[in-house]
Amino acid sequence: MSEKAPSKPTTTTARLDDPALYFNRDLSILEFNRRVLALADDPHIPLLERLRFLTIVSSNLDEFFEVRFAGLMQRRKYGAGPLGPDGLSPEEEILAVSRITHELISAQYACLNERLIPALAAENIRLLRRKEWTSQQRRWVADFFHREIMPLLTPLSLDPAHPFPKVQNKGLNFAIVLEGEDAYGRHSPIAIVQAPRILPRIIQVPPEIGGQTDFVFLSSVIHENVAWLFPGLVVKGFYQFRVTRNSELFVDEEEVDNLLDAIADELTTRAFGDAVRLEVANNCPREVYEYLLRHFGLGPDDLYTLSGPVNLSRMAAIIDMANRPDLLFPSFTPGLPESCIRNHGIFHALRQGPILLHHPYQSFTPVIDFLRQAAADPDVLGIKQTLYRTTPDSPIVQALMDAAVAGKQVTAVIELKARFDEANNIRLAEELESVGVQVVYGVVKYKVHAKMILVLRREAEGLRLYGHLGTGNYHPRNARIYTDFSLLTADPQITADMNALFLHITGVGEAPKLRQLLQSPFSLFPALRQKIAAETALGPKGRIIVRVNSLIDPDLIQDLYEASQAGVRIDAIVRGACALRPGIPGISENISVVSIVGRFLEHSRVYYFGRNGNPEVWLSSADWMGRNLFRRLETAVPIRDPAMKKRVIEEALEFYLQDRCNAWQMQADGSYQSLRSEDTDCFSAQAALLARYARATGND
Repeated sequence: MSEKAPSKPTTTTARLDDPALYFNRDLSILEFNRRVLALADDPHIPLLERLRFLTIVSSNLDEFFEVRFAGLMQRRKYGAGPLGPDGLSPEEEILAVSRITHELISAQYACLNERLIPALAAENIRLLRRKEWTSQQRRWVADFFHREIMPLLTPLSLDPAHPFPKVQNKGLNFAIVLEGEDAYGRHSPIAIVQAPRILPRIIQVPPEIGGQTDFVFLSSVIHENVAWLFPGLVVKGFYQFRVTRNSELFVDEEEVDNLLDAIADELTTRAFGDAVRLEVANNCPREVYEYLLRHFGLGPDDLYTLSGPVNLSRMAAIIDMANRPDLLFPSFTPGLPESCIRNHGIFHALRQGPILLHHPYQSFTPVIDFLRQAAADPDVLGIKQTLYRTTPDSPIVQALMDAAVAGKQVTAVIELKARFDEANNIRLAEELESVGVQVVYGVVKYKVHAKMILVLRREAEGLRLYGHLGTGNYHPRNARIYTDFSLLTADPQITADMNALFLHITGVGEAPKLRQLLQSPFSLFPALRQKIAAETALGPKGRIIVRVNSLIDPDLIQDLYEASQAGVRIDAIVRGACALRPGIPGISENISVVSIVGRFLEHSRVYYFGRNGNPEVWLSSADWMGRNLFRRLETAVPIRDPAMKKRVIEEALEFYLQDRCNAWQMQADGSYQSLRSEDTDCFSAQAALLARYARATGND
């Protein structure tokens, strides 16, 4: 591994808990979205993928407002003090977030209108505005409106008999300004029309009356024909708006009898939580948006005026509808380890040695086969699995159901509190229970975020355990776009630890004493501190590399600062939020933070401790955040096999530290600078791994 010489040990009188040494978590999340938006503006990236990145920013910001910003508003309302080690008050943070999000969203629409829409048009993918429609297209739009849309609309005039309707979270709505009286002599100056979620936001125009890939917005179709909803009145204005609401659920787990029922009840009100953001089209007049702000209890800073559709995330539909693979990333076939190709069965392969998979470069199929073969194998007695995020139609779920139907003892630990997957997980739990799977809803007050499958198989020597541990969820579709590691193993110490963890999750008792695995909320955090301290004791001979999605925990950051002061060279590969400030003289000049943002979502968690030339490497489900370390059940597994350890070091760490295509380096002020080389053949970790596993099946 290439090394940069560390600075000499330093001493300073600065307190390592000084708020100036920490970057705000929420502002760091917004910086991540700025990096994603840069991909939408990157001409090196295929055009429809750029559109996808633009829509991802919208989805990310929606969740940010629903959860993070909503929490800030609640804390401001109740007079909470500083939220994190950076020392910002809720009011200070809200002001900073508002300034950055307004700036970010303006840049997003500039990217759409000034670069993407013209570039799409140059590829004959056209988003037709009303003024561009031909007479033939107008007739088709009118017919489509009357057949497919108008029957589903319910215009609501606002008067004493018709109060302002309950507007759903993130729904598309229209404020209609009217003039005149109806048949009852009523005069309602404003009406609200809500677009049902079932209606597509992007509609393709038939090729015979336009180009092969011409599209119109649902909002344009309704705007063109809105007068049909108010016969006899004059429509003076038509304005899109969208409200984002607080979407956090509150369930006191110690006060409910049935967690599933309690969460199901809470989900019914999520769509109508407190408003936290109002988005309007930029043609909306002041009197209309001020009226909306008053109704939703929002202030001027909560208003976002947009030069385009109020929900860019729904534009992702164009990517599939356009049917232009030439404007997408090239397709690839994930590789398979040789042991999985020989087809002697997964249990035979694991008796020969563990299998390490690097997704998405290597296929997720062996993990699915692991469960499928377990379900069909008469010698398999039981299966235990954690499920945090998956899909009801997943082959993983089907395999568990098949195993239960076959009479095996199947236990599924389903995390009902997985944010925004609660409804899916409730349906999943009910479906699994219906075929005899024993379903457990995690641990009260803790989320089960660990990724584990344990198979109990009867063999000639007795009962043998086989396990899977991963850094990512059991979500086959995400396994195609998220980078993660999977370890399949029959190591008796690791699988015994896994069994002890499952017994602890489903039962009660003191924390299990594990021989190989680390576990939060018990052993992981103190072990990490001990390992950082051991490197600190080595001074300039120490070496730490941490690869996570988020690096927030103040105690671990202080430990890294102390290690840096001792001369330890530290590299942090942090995809998203990072509260650590690198490059501060006397504090963190030996720490470098990079973020890789590219085709795949970086999701792997890898910890490296140099140990004076005999490195430790760990794969984990846990980021370095308080919630992962203290409020979730997580695991970390050591990679002891020398060949596998070498693979992880090279593929997950060295490649990423060499990246000069997708890498961004964090500055001490929390901003990021692209490390992109002007060389058209700049080194990309993701591209290198795609090439590696396209050339060969890979090594176990």
